[in-house]
Amino acid sequence: MKTFIAILCLSMFSVSSAAEPLRETSDVFPPGFNGVARYRIPGIVVTPKGTVLAYCEARRNNSSDWGEIEIHLRRSLDGGRTWEPAKHIAHIGDRLQGNFHKKEDGEREQTVNNPVAIVDRQTGAIEFLYCINYARCYSMRSTDDGLTWSVPVDITATFEPFRKHYDWKVIATGPGHGIQLSSGRLVVPIWLAYGNAGDHSPSAAATIFSDDHGRTWQPGKLAVPNEGDFNNPNETMLATLSDDSVMLVTRSVSKPNRKLITISSDGATGWSKPVFHDQLWEPVCMAGMVAHPSQPGTLIFSNPHSLPLDKDGNEKPAGRGKRENLCIKLSRDDGKTWPINKVLDPGKAAYSDLAVLPDGTVLCLYEKADSIACARFNLEWIGTL
Repeated sequence: MKTFIAILCLSMFSVSSAAEPLRETSDVFPPGFNGVARYRIPGIVVTPKGTVLAYCEARRNNSSDWGEIEIHLRRSLDGGRTWEPAKHIAHIGDRLQGNFHKKEDGEREQTVNNPVAIVDRQTGAIEFLYCINYARCYSMRSTDDGLTWSVPVDITATFEPFRKHYDWKVIATGPGHGIQLSSGRLVVPIWLAYGNAGDHSPSAAATIFSDDHGRTWQPGKLAVPNEGDFNNPNETMLATLSDDSVMLVTRSVSKPNRKLITISSDGATGWSKPVFHDQLWEPVCMAGMVAHPSQPGTLIFSNPHSLPLDKDGNEKPAGRGKRENLCIKLSRDDGKTWPINKVLDPGKAAYSDLAVLPDGTVLCLYEKADSIACARFNLEWIGTL
């Protein structure tokens, strides 16, 4: 039976390999939509039924990381071509107010931040994690493809063991999406900061995981510490490799201006020593990554392909490249090399996340200038190896 399924899957993708290049874009969260000043921090997943869930932070009054911020979600039933009305989904109960970065009336604001969805393909449920005021973390669940959500559960205690490494003042999930391993384990990337209250640096990166379908969460081991050549690792993305191990790709403000890579066999422990990947440029911006089912070891990566340059055109160590020129990279060897780099949007573009539809079409939800858009494309558009 397994052999038959494998042949069928390969047959499906061999047929799609003859398809014409596809590249389409739709607006999902435009500026001013539903009275929101700015939408940021996108995440996207595809449910086992093929429903697309696109979610992000709805920053009510301005683009600041702190302020009156909600989590909004839109569903698509046609593969990301059209979208249902947006819903405010996270923490619609007792408010937890307090803005460390606003002297006047900051105590009246509630920052709901860093949404992360995880598709449980064994149960069909969608687990959803988010934080409030970068100080508490909550988990909720949908069993009807994102139409309704359970009452949030406070899981902040999961982060307490990380204090043996850093006395954190800030915690954050993702952003983007989490993954499920073949064992059923759910894995979510996280980062924590241990400076002054509310400050996002200095920071370090790790994961949390669940082995009981999201009922409880546990801390993994520290994956990328803030030490040596690694300067303030924070927002990370992850994907499963062909052997079911997990690769974590981390943002930092380090001298090489490159993403940091580390690998674990179980997504939680035994992380390899982080290394900088020369082909994954670091403009100090969250990136997206997803495994593609066309063949084992295939990964898709999205990020602004930009480096910080001085007036003479030389790369500046530990600089900040411009958030523009969003590119899609393709690897067929578990992320060891990324031989294809295709421009998705040459203009202003920042955070992004990736998902794959049942037919192999790739979705990239990304910050396009001051909006959030969804691009649909296939492997033929990216290019072939």
